[in-house]
Amino acid sequence: MPSVTVKLYSVFFKLLLKHRLQNRIQSQSDDSDPFGITSRPEESVAAVNPSFADGVATKDIHIDPFTSLSVRIFLPESALSPPEPDSKSQPKPRARIPSRSPDLNGNSQGSQPSRRHSYGTPTAAARDDPGKPSNIEESSQLSLGRRNSFGSSATHPHNAKQNGSHFTGFRNDAESLTLRSSDGSGLPYRGYSPSIDNARKLPVMLQFHGGGWVSGSNDSVVNDVFCRRMAKLCDVIVVAVGYRLAPENKYPAAFDDGMNVLSWLAKQANLAECSKSMGSARGVTTESKKSDLHRHIVDTFGAQMVEPWLAAHADPSRCILLGVSCGANIADYVARKAVEAGRLLDPVKVVARVLMYPFFMGSVPTHSEIRLANSYFYDKETCLLAWKLFLPEDEFSLDHSAANPLIPDRGPPLKLMPPTLTVVAEHDWMRDRAIAYSEELRKVNVDAPVYDYKDAVHEFATLDMLIKAPQAQACAEDIAIWVKKYISLRGHEFSY
Repeated sequence: MPSVTVKLYSVFFKLLLKHRLQNRIQSQSDDSDPFGITSRPEESVAAVNPSFADGVATKDIHIDPFTSLSVRIFLPESALSPPEPDSKSQPKPRARIPSRSPDLNGNSQGSQPSRRHSYGTPTAAARDDPGKPSNIEESSQLSLGRRNSFGSSATHPHNAKQNGSHFTGFRNDAESLTLRSSDGSGLPYRGYSPSIDNARKLPVMLQFHGGGWVSGSNDSVVNDVFCRRMAKLCDVIVVAVGYRLAPENKYPAAFDDGMNVLSWLAKQANLAECSKSMGSARGVTTESKKSDLHRHIVDTFGAQMVEPWLAAHADPSRCILLGVSCGANIADYVARKAVEAGRLLDPVKVVARVLMYPFFMGSVPTHSEIRLANSYFYDKETCLLAWKLFLPEDEFSLDHSAANPLIPDRGPPLKLMPPTLTVVAEHDWMRDRAIAYSEELRKVNVDAPVYDYKDAVHEFATLDMLIKAPQAQACAEDIAIWVKKYISLRGHEFSY
């Protein structure tokens, strides 16, 4: 069962959320503002940190002049390492030794129980590390099972390369950016300014936050902590999407924003390649001339300027979609639209997606929707209010394509979907529909495992800062292990 802290916090959370939803239903007007909002005044916002003070640098970008759509980029310090040499000269990667690996809070993991109970796969034993004791099956039975796995292939953890505290990717002060602070103090900008040459490329993870369509933001404190954790563990650039909220902007505004960010990522990659090719044609050799070249591209293409962090370090051909709660619905939509777009999004390629406790519903209730209707944090009655605020009144239906993934004729065939990891919680009333969707994907031979976490509640991994869920760190590590199967460069694959 969840802890007493989780139960108490859930009671106050539901009362406050239901009160706010009812007030918005009563006060909503027919006139919607296309510009919209991406955050509520009551949301606690985390400040940006462009200088790798805690291992991850961040910056905010407003990418659409006609809407409030914005993104927050999380760049891990590992991007400052030199590019990896040719794979032919690389030795085989060693298995991770879990006895002394620190977590994100600096705590030792030496006394952690076994990672999880796995069943439903004939090769589940291959998931264990070679360095583990021989009585691993006995120890796993005595330990606190972290989750159950359905339909996944056997995997080994990956030993990600850790970097030192010094910033090898910084240029000296003379070469740093000359921007000045807006408060009039005249202090120079001390954030990270990348060097395009010889930069390490990292996969890109588009992250869509939760909040029931009407709350949450990409720069909230809880989302900031979660994205930093994913950037470090997965060794990726996380682009957290600040989509427009309801009821100011109803469906399909949030879904369109998700697709617009994917298109923006493709434009950024093409502009960066254009900048590189133009520099080669001109024979640019100095940093000053490169800066002039970037300004030339900005003048030529207007608002579509080159984002330096992405230009230097992003590899859009290895793109992952990660959605949390209602953000998982957006990630599902963006994946389907990416399949339909095909090569129009080049060089962006969605190689995998992660759906964390999706916000799926339907007119025919599942077993969990009946048994757990009054579950923790987001009960069924509250979620119905959220869907009424999100869907237009003339389109409201629990079998809407945005709500129910199991309705027929919903989009491209399921067999074309990218590999999909689904995370569910034991005490989440929406779990059964998410599991059923994963089963449909496996029927058409899509890699679609389900990670089921015991004693967990909805949003347990993303609200870890508030509820201190013991499964949160385990979930992040499990996601990282699975994701790295699809973002590893050829010749640097891990053993599974």
